Amino acid sequence: MTDIQSLCLEDILNNKDVVAKAKTGSGKTVAFSIPIVNKLNVKKFRIQSIVLAPTRELANQIAIEIRKLSRHIHNVKVLTLCGGVPFKPQVASLEHGAHIIVATPGRILQHINETKIDLSNVNMLVLDEGDKMLDMGFYDDILKVIENIPKQRQTLLFSATYETNIEGLSKAILNKPKFVETQSIHENEVINQKFYEVKDENKTSLIPSLISSNKAKSVLIFCNTKIKCDELSDDLIDLGLDVLTLHSDLEQRDRDETIILFSNKSYPIMVATDVASRGLHIDDIDLVINYDIARDEMVHTHRIGRTARAGKNGLAVSLCTFEDDSRVDLIKDKFEDLSFDSLKSIVDDFDYKIDADYRSIFILGGKKQKIRPGDILGALTAGVGIDKNEIGKIDILDFVSYVAVKKEFIKKAVMGLEKGKIKGKFFKVFEK
Repeated sequence: MTDIQSLCLEDILNNKDVVAKAKTGSGKTVAFSIPIVNKLNVKKFRIQSIVLAPTRELANQIAIEIRKLSRHIHNVKVLTLCGGVPFKPQVASLEHGAHIIVATPGRILQHINETKIDLSNVNMLVLDEGDKMLDMGFYDDILKVIENIPKQRQTLLFSATYETNIEGLSKAILNKPKFVETQSIHENEVINQKFYEVKDENKTSLIPSLISSNKAKSVLIFCNTKIKCDELSDDLIDLGLDVLTLHSDLEQRDRDETIILFSNKSYPIMVATDVASRGLHIDDIDLVINYDIARDEMVHTHRIGRTARAGKNGLAVSLCTFEDDSRVDLIKDKFEDLSFDSLKSIVDDFDYKIDADYRSIFILGGKKQKIRPGDILGALTAGVGIDKNEIGKIDILDFVSYVAVKKEFIKKAVMGLEKGKIKGKFFKVFEK
């Protein structure tokens, strides 16, 4: 168990309210997901647990984790209710019932007001990344949601900080909570930070050098604006790099696809705004680059927390201009022993080229067509003749699926799936 799991699991399993101060990447999702599954009465086909999260991406990640932990129980239904996706399909799914809801506050409140969703059987409420939800202005929405669920319930509040607003929320909605805290994950010995003072016009040209000098295989680059994200992505593509872009202007399906393609190692570089700085469970990111300095020290902490996950070491590089001095001072106050490195210490390795080991196949069929990972794996191994060791991560969404295949076998895999069947049916497939 991680520190936060060992500190709070027993209390949660004993039905106590808990406030947990824990950083992103500390294992808190499992800390509340295990009790949700443990408490579930699967024969009672009513909504029994609600998890509120600040963003669609985090809500989707939580739902995936809960589904993994409940695989041993037959017919558990976990629904995500998030904004940015069509409302009517969610209404139809709710009509068929659910056990566990993972939602953003605004969208579940819309369902409460418009579809009269029945929350009378809810016995557990989890607020994940409570500080972020309050930063986004969800305080009133959270209280309105709580007005519609039973007072006799267990409530858990997870937050990276415990400032006055979070303390006020916890007093308003929790009953004699146990407070636990861990600072694990974001320790300086795990995340090595480097700061470089640069001119703004030289930032982009430094990116290839930073990647090659550190032999990075998976790189996440943060910009402060959507416009800068798009500009930087275009510039890096012009430099011959394979790049994905993630920001809030993308449709939800495109955001989902981008995250999948990056997490399954089909693309080595992703340029993102802070929409990606919280809640994304992407392992093995070995280099985070702050192309723009974060607007405050908390955002900086969450950004660099994308590397060094699950106890692995990672590197976070920040490119600072003269105008960034005040922001850098705030970050230095939070982290000890931070200093500027010399640009001369960046030794460009011209022989090193960052490249993805995999490419992805897009399959026009998913959970609604009863496709499972084993079905795709079988079609590729037994059907096409590709060794299972050449097949990477498989992601099954409601109507589509993605499978990562080693690049040298991608053409064979696509052609084989086009001619063959998955679970006895033909599906359209494309290379991504």
